[in-house]
Amino acid sequence: MKITSTSCICPVLVCLCFVQRCYGTAQHSSIKGTRNQTKHIEGETEVHHRPKRGWVWNQFFVLEEHMGPDPQYVGKLHSNSDKGDGSVKYILTGEGAGTIFIIDDTTGDIHSTKSLDREQKTHYVLHAQAIDRRTNKPLEPESEFIIKVQDINDNAPKFTDGPYIVTVPEMSDMGTSVLQVTATDADDPTYGNSARVVYSILQGQPYFSVDPKTGVIRTALHNMDREAREHYSVVIQAKDMAGQVGGLSGSTTVNITLTDVNDNPPRFPQKHYQLYVPESAQVGSAVGKIKANDADTGSNADMTYSIINGDGVGIFSISTDKETREGILSLKKPLNYEKKKSYTLNIEGANTHLDFRFSHLGPFKDATMLKIIVGDVDEPPLFSMPSYVMEVYENAKIGTVVGTVLAQDPDSANSLVRYFIDYNAEDDRFFNIDANTGTIKTTKVLDREETPWYNITVAASENDNPSLLSHVTVVIRVLDVNDNPPELAREYDIVVCENSKPGQVIHTISATDKDDFANGQKFNFFLDEHLSINPNFTLKDNEAAVPSPSGFVRARETGACGPAVQKPSCPRLA
Repeated sequence: MKITSTSCICPVLVCLCFVQRCYGTAQHSSIKGTRNQTKHIEGETEVHHRPKRGWVWNQFFVLEEHMGPDPQYVGKLHSNSDKGDGSVKYILTGEGAGTIFIIDDTTGDIHSTKSLDREQKTHYVLHAQAIDRRTNKPLEPESEFIIKVQDINDNAPKFTDGPYIVTVPEMSDMGTSVLQVTATDADDPTYGNSARVVYSILQGQPYFSVDPKTGVIRTALHNMDREAREHYSVVIQAKDMAGQVGGLSGSTTVNITLTDVNDNPPRFPQKHYQLYVPESAQVGSAVGKIKANDADTGSNADMTYSIINGDGVGIFSISTDKETREGILSLKKPLNYEKKKSYTLNIEGANTHLDFRFSHLGPFKDATMLKIIVGDVDEPPLFSMPSYVMEVYENAKIGTVVGTVLAQDPDSANSLVRYFIDYNAEDDRFFNIDANTGTIKTTKVLDREETPWYNITVAASENDNPSLLSHVTVVIRVLDVNDNPPELAREYDIVVCENSKPGQVIHTISATDKDDFANGQKFNFFLDEHLSINPNFTLKDNEAAVPSPSGFVRARETGACGPAVQKPSCPRLA
């Protein structure tokens, strides 16, 4: 039998569904009452002669997580063809039919046999059929309806991304945003307050706060100083049911680190320092270190050192070790304890990366005074000259004084000095030296023509510390004396032509002398008086000699003698 949608059965069935939504655990007694209501409405329909409708119902509801001992009542299917005599059979098909949902095929009552979880499945689509039990023929067209799983607050809010690790600059303004956290609730956000989350801070006050609606964490204090405290552990709670009593909650930890800004100037731990440097320190070597402390980190603590004044500005220099942030003091010029025993330097350390937001905390530099004590070192004797040149005549007697060297102890102790000549084992020893006075004398007769120069090395040491030695070079020049006679340059074999004219030069002879020019090289030529004189030849002495690096060259114009030979030109005989 079919009736129109305007039948009065519609509001009755709607009412049944509403009751079921609000009281999903209705007992069997309420089912009977519903059944009686339905029958009464059907009779009223017949009285008013309204068209009948075979199937009328709205969406059914079933509470999730039902844990009662009996199956949970869901709702009731009813056909106007049902006279209550059991001739109508109700059939339920679709999602969960026969397993989750069962139907009394005589009364049309639907029950849920299992506990359902809305978060796994929110609704079920089923189909209803009313047939004649005797003929198995449909009494109504098959109809589709939905059973919706009604939410309860069975899920606590969860932070899926925690724990969190974040940073915020120190000295940030109060209210600076740090991080936004979000908790999710698996309950139905469209029904009640089960999924309405409110945030609160459980740990981390008074340093940080959280917005209860958005979950935004902010700084809650002015000028939080990293150097006072760097790390904070903040615990945030999310509670559903809008934060009401009985709501479920979850929490997460936010680890917040304050990052550094340059808000601390460098500071020397002391205003006065003292450094010992021995006078033997090498030029260019590092002789000491100094360091200013900076509470900041990274580039905010970088600094550079400089010498701003002091009497040691030209003697020392300072550089910066970028790794250790130390000032490295180096020596620019040699130190001499006997001349200056101390120096004073004023040293400054200044940050290289400034943050002008914090310039009012400056100046971002500091200065200290460094006193440098020059240490006395036992130095070797110092010769009065860097080298010596001495002269002595050849053929001088053994023991002749050549000269004297002088060395002194440069230290304040002024120790006595001893001298000796540093000979090699294979050297001929032509000289010796007085160990106390430094006087050099000959030990052999010298021959200038054999060795005109001598180079010797004289060493000096202190009596108190013989291991400290100094050396100096002594060059000795052997002076010439006229101790060598002249000699003919060579043996001469002279040829003369028989027709030579009287007065004609038939040959020129020359002589040499091993002595120095100052003592030789001017010769007189004459015939030996002890030999018989040949009246056919004569010898003329030119009485002039011209020195030349390569010997003597004949020059007829000047009358000079040389090694060149002029051979006579003899005419042929007819």
